Amino acid sequence: MTTAALEPVAPAAVRTYTYTAPAHQRYPLTQGVNLWLVTVSVMLPTFMEVLDTAIASVALPYIAGSLSASNSKATWVLTSYLVANAVILPASNWFARRFGRKNFLIICVVIFTVASFFCGAAPSLAVILLARILQGAGGGALQPLSQSILLESFPVEKRSQAMAAYGLGIVVAPVLGPTLGGWLTDTFGWRYAFYINFPVGILAVFMIMRFVHDPPYIKNAKVGAFDNISFGLLIVWTGCLQVVLDKGQEDDWFGAIWVRWAVAALIFALIGWIWRSWANPRGLVDLHVLKNRNFRTAVS
Repeated sequence: MTTAALEPVAPAAVRTYTYTAPAHQRYPLTQGVNLWLVTVSVMLPTFMEVLDTAIASVALPYIAGSLSASNSKATWVLTSYLVANAVILPASNWFARRFGRKNFLIICVVIFTVASFFCGAAPSLAVILLARILQGAGGGALQPLSQSILLESFPVEKRSQAMAAYGLGIVVAPVLGPTLGGWLTDTFGWRYAFYINFPVGILAVFMIMRFVHDPPYIKNAKVGAFDNISFGLLIVWTGCLQVVLDKGQEDDWFGAIWVRWAVAALIFALIGWIWRSWANPRGLVDLHVLKNRNFRTAVS
């Protein structure tokens, strides 16, 4: 009889199970940093971006008067920002995986902060519109990036606290914006409504560099080539939609020829973008996530 035959055999009922730790335990994003420092780090740029939208609305008449522009032309200060914001928002996931979520967040904050300075220093309406486009491009990805970092940094049982704190910042900013914007405009001038973003942006960049970290799946992500066609269609339909919603009431909506053409371009570009995004799941936007019933219900 061999030695192997004398070895005891484990009972059939005994099984070995492999425990898989939750994602936040397998790669803790905080790396020993206090969770609330991470929260403040990602809330600062988001708060700044939402606050700036409300402040700019209050300062708009002063901007028009200072730059010798009509009120109708001055509203492009708001429209140009919203168009650029809407274009970058859906594509933020591709850029985050391509450059790293932390790096892309820092890039967005830097662009937003520098553009805010040029908005305040603008000598003409054309310059401030260009700066607002850059500002909107920088601010478009701040909210989705901040939310994803918060959700992955906090354990499941504390995510509700994180999102409650985040929601508080988002709610307070539009409420504080008109008051702060009016005070800055009356006391120092409308340019300081944009200059105020400069110190906040510098602090946000410092805190993000110090306290925010990327998970391994972001660092090791392999993304497809940049889909120029999808991005072009995205620019057309989001841009047309935003311009029609902002300017349509000034020209009696569909009574104006340009509104009808803009809506037609919107529809064709939207259909083309949906088809392109569905056929290319590794493109800018993966629409296949809508197959998940819970996700589809949440966004509908």
